[in-house]
Amino acid sequence: MTNEAIASILQQEAEAVLNIPVTESYEKAVTLIVKQVHECQGRLITSGMGKAGQIAMNIATTFSSTGTPAYFLHPSEAQHGDLGIVRENDIMLLISNSGKTRELLELVQLTRGLAPDMKFIVITGNPGSPLANEATVCLSTGSPKEVCPLGLTPTTSTTVMTVIGDILVVGTMKRIRFTNADYAKRHHGGYLGSKSREQSKSEDKIS
Repeated sequence: MTNEAIASILQQEAEAVLNIPVTESYEKAVTLIVKQVHECQGRLITSGMGKAGQIAMNIATTFSSTGTPAYFLHPSEAQHGDLGIVRENDIMLLISNSGKTRELLELVQLTRGLAPDMKFIVITGNPGSPLANEATVCLSTGSPKEVCPLGLTPTTSTTVMTVIGDILVVGTMKRIRFTNADYAKRHHGGYLGSKSREQSKSEDKIS
């Protein structure tokens, strides 16, 4: 692959991120997460199939490491008993580029049978889709064209999904005033754990 081709891919991915629609829905989504998890003692449940599911899993671990309890629920496994982990005060974050993923649509209906008042945040490239219509809050990816030469493999779409997840994480961290000391309590090993403890000590000296 030539340098020109690499630069072109980078440019397309960067433009896709910059073209993510910026709306008030982000504030609404963060407010819902803070209310259900930090005020009502629920948890954030993320879900998705395939590549979108992997992004959902990553978002859950990032939320958990930054003070918001979250876990990934596989939509297919949910139909075989794993749905039992869902509680009334939880909130769901569902990810589907098409917004038509059968397993997620079924998950919504099954969840409502267990927790009728469940709130759903949906990240999708199709705001007019069946899944988006089920959402309490819908976050559009802007439906970017995949950089995959076939136009099929989730590439650019998963990039923007990840960025949207980061926006929600950062927004929530700011709302709950998550500190270096809080971070250190959750990271006991590795470079990040050491760095957070050092920064926490610096903050204590300043205060």
